[in-house]
Amino acid sequence: MLNFFRSQSGSIKNDVLSGLTVALALVPEAIAFAFVAGVNPVIGLYSAFFIGLISAICGGRPGMISGATGAMAVVVVALVAQHGVEYLFPTVILCGLIQVVVGICRLGKFIRMVPQPVMLGFVNGLAIVILLAQFDSFKTLSPEGALVYLGGTRMFLMLALIGLTMAIIWLLPKFSRAVPASLAAILSVTLIALSINYYSAEPGGTRALATVGDMLHTKSVAAANGHGHGGAAHGKEGNGNSATTGTTESESNPMVATAIAGNATQQTVDSEKTIVEPTEGETAQATDQATASSGMSGELPVLFFFQYSMIPFTLDSLWIILPYALTLCGVGLIESLMTLTLIDEITETRGSGNRECVGQGTANIVCGLFGGMGGCAMIGQSLINVNSGGRGRLSGITAAVCLLLFVLFLAPLIEQIPMAALTGVMFMVVIGTFEWTSLKMFRRMPKSDMFVMVLVAAYTVLMHDLASAVILGVVVSALVFSWQHATHIGADSKYDEHGSKIYQVHGPLFFASAFSFKEIFDIDGDPDDVVIDFYYSRVYDQSGLEAINTLSEKYKSVGKRLHVTHLNPKCRELFVDAGDLIEVNMSDSPQFHVESDRLA
Repeated sequence: MLNFFRSQSGSIKNDVLSGLTVALALVPEAIAFAFVAGVNPVIGLYSAFFIGLISAICGGRPGMISGATGAMAVVVVALVAQHGVEYLFPTVILCGLIQVVVGICRLGKFIRMVPQPVMLGFVNGLAIVILLAQFDSFKTLSPEGALVYLGGTRMFLMLALIGLTMAIIWLLPKFSRAVPASLAAILSVTLIALSINYYSAEPGGTRALATVGDMLHTKSVAAANGHGHGGAAHGKEGNGNSATTGTTESESNPMVATAIAGNATQQTVDSEKTIVEPTEGETAQATDQATASSGMSGELPVLFFFQYSMIPFTLDSLWIILPYALTLCGVGLIESLMTLTLIDEITETRGSGNRECVGQGTANIVCGLFGGMGGCAMIGQSLINVNSGGRGRLSGITAAVCLLLFVLFLAPLIEQIPMAALTGVMFMVVIGTFEWTSLKMFRRMPKSDMFVMVLVAAYTVLMHDLASAVILGVVVSALVFSWQHATHIGADSKYDEHGSKIYQVHGPLFFASAFSFKEIFDIDGDPDDVVIDFYYSRVYDQSGLEAINTLSEKYKSVGKRLHVTHLNPKCRELFVDAGDLIEVNMSDSPQFHVESDRLA
């Protein structure tokens, strides 16, 4: 299904128009993830600007979109709730520094270790997560201030415009590619929605079709009143859900509600103390504050230490932020490198993982300096960009610059975009993201690969944690590989003209196969001179060396000698490095194949 995106060609026009399309879809997402992190929505918008701009310029994958993500937001929400937002920015800076070091040390290449079943499970799980997260777009405020699903005419209109958006995206490329289909769909549906809202509006009543501005107001009020649905889980998706707008459990406390409402006063909440629920008057005040600050307009960003108090430069402060910084670094790089791999496959080009690590780190450093919440690559937005024809760095730069212009000058207009248009775009992203061919080859795959694919997809959907899902998949794949190869070791035995017994070993000798290796030998029945020939085998680790050493000691205890031969240079280095810990005779006797005959 990834061929859905592959037929586009790169050009300056396509990059600019696709960048504009991405910017429109970025607005509600950046704000939604700011809610998840428990910070002012404008912080999320500025984070998306800095991360998107710098990673587009310095990153290793042209055409990939980065910004503020829910995966990063759910990591810092506890930090903001417990220690205050002023601890957030040094944490993001430290995260960026670690990411730069990872890139300089050229550790980005380890993304190649991700097996194909893990990649398939990751992509399919992501598609399902994005799909489920779109259901937040169908919610509105109840009279009590809680989030409830739409009903009646409003639901019908929402579904109708979502269907229209998807139809435009599907059909327009069949007739013309002059304008990205996603952008044309957003603009067309926005005009229709404006007309519907204008003619159906009642004095003091709600709009028939919810807009981005309505979403901001709805989530601000719901968060300030302490209503939510465990949106931290939804926020973990963090890769292109333009309507992920859940609130976290931490948002029910007064500190986070105040942060969401835009109150600049910083508070520190001790996690071990009992949190006092706000009174009815305090709730009403928070609601008023949320309503007043629910817009997306803002001013030019400034360095964070001009807006917030500085944390003390002590070891205590470092121990507070270091665990969060390491987690942010890991989550950000895993998602970014997985996105890079996916875009490589779609565009049939190759990005640089190490450069992407440096680019993401640089972006987070600058983002933190200007009071941002950090971010990483966004799969959903990257797919929107690729689908719209964006292939070069200009597309990411355009998206970031347009987002800043929206915040500074065009906020009232952007807030009129209907959520139906953005939700329809994301539904098409879901269709294009899911690897439908994996369903056809489901029964043809090895059972172990099928298990890994389903496991990664299920973990992604249930836990909404893409980074952990990838790590889990790689670990399980490694265990399956080890288990399978543990049974692939054996030996052929024969006697030479000198009466020595030669064991010709086949298969790798490592920790998983060490036990089976030792079971091959008949110590009591073997002659006085025994040779283990590794012409068709290889010793991989200390467990393999220890297995050979154990055999040597057993043969020595019954007065017999053990030789090993045909070790390739790296295997011999292992024996040499082990020194006196391994007592084995390494023979190059002419009666055996000489070392130069060793097969590569």
